[in-house]
Amino acid sequence: MLSWDGLDVNDHEAAGTGGPDRPHETTPKDGLDVAGNTAAQEARMIVPGDSPAVIRAKKALNSLEFNQRLDELEGASGRVAVDEKRMINCRADLNQLVPLKYDWAWQKYLDGCANHWMPQEVNMTADIMLWKNPQGLSDDERRIVMRSLGFFATADSLVANNLALAVYRLITNPECRQYILRQAFEEAIHTHAYQYCIESLGMDEGEIFNMYREVPTVAKKAAWGLRYTRAISDPRFKTGSVSADKELLRNLIAYYCVLEGIFFYCGFTQILSMGRRNKMNGVAEQFQYILRDESMHLNFGIDVINQIKIENPHLWDHALMEEATQMILQGTQLEIEYARDTMPHGVLGMNAAMMEDYLKFIANRRLCQIGLKEEYPNVENPFPWMSEIMDLKKEKNFFETRVIEYQTGGALSWD
Repeated sequence: MLSWDGLDVNDHEAAGTGGPDRPHETTPKDGLDVAGNTAAQEARMIVPGDSPAVIRAKKALNSLEFNQRLDELEGASGRVAVDEKRMINCRADLNQLVPLKYDWAWQKYLDGCANHWMPQEVNMTADIMLWKNPQGLSDDERRIVMRSLGFFATADSLVANNLALAVYRLITNPECRQYILRQAFEEAIHTHAYQYCIESLGMDEGEIFNMYREVPTVAKKAAWGLRYTRAISDPRFKTGSVSADKELLRNLIAYYCVLEGIFFYCGFTQILSMGRRNKMNGVAEQFQYILRDESMHLNFGIDVINQIKIENPHLWDHALMEEATQMILQGTQLEIEYARDTMPHGVLGMNAAMMEDYLKFIANRRLCQIGLKEEYPNVENPFPWMSEIMDLKKEKNFFETRVIEYQTGGALSWD
């Protein structure tokens, strides 16, 4: 039987406390600080054996004014109180994550991490067989797959660039920044997924990745989104004025409410409808995981927009409300045109007219989510199954669908 009494005595003696019969002496915190600082300073001393380069490095650090450098960090250098945190134009230290002010942002970060997936974990074997079979898909179905991959392959890169180069820098809340970093990584995974599908199916990569330049209905959507990132992507752009803060808010509405909140929905619906008919199941499965991520991105963006409005009510004036309404309506119109281009005929149990109703239904939701009135009366959702797919609580457990043994699409040979 083990006894810890002897070990305790030995530990006390090794620590110099004289064992259990004498009171345990503790070193005061201040004494530890002095000892620690002294030891650190001694480590800076030049000793025999130091090379000329090491000597120069130690001397250079002697001239470093660390207090001045810490003051140059974003925000104040003092400890942060939760009431000091703000979504934009915050002067509290952005490097101090806690105390959390926006618990919803931190929860979305945790949920995003829990939902992690990688494209290669989806088996593309059946998709490749179907795609390479001349009678496997109709021309209309092939057009939908190619248009979807062509738009999304670039769209998620545009979103990631906007997040990493502009939005992350201008949002001044650390827990929201934490989620934005997670979102940027997920956008990279999505771009990877589209590339994985394109490579697996043996598509012309040049054709697919250049659709945003060469196919009018795709190019118009890309051009519309880019106009709202041009200003804030300038490294010299700073918030703090009413005009600059409004510019950031426009960007957030464009990217969360329109690009991710409307532009993605026609393609997602088409591909997921294909999966419901047991066609292109690998592509559809990846789109389902992407839609799960994008639903969370959208909800996060809506929360950020509304929090900025709460903290800066002077920004949300009649002019900006009218502009935001127009942005959402313009985005809806562009997506309707894209739907007609991708579905000149009825296919997959849907047609362009049904898709138009669905997009108007989605647009009404986006308007209401940021406090604006609906603009399309009496429209209903013709695809209720899409709502079930987007409901995270009803989605299948991703980790139960992972393929245990698979080959990536590019490694498969059909000779």
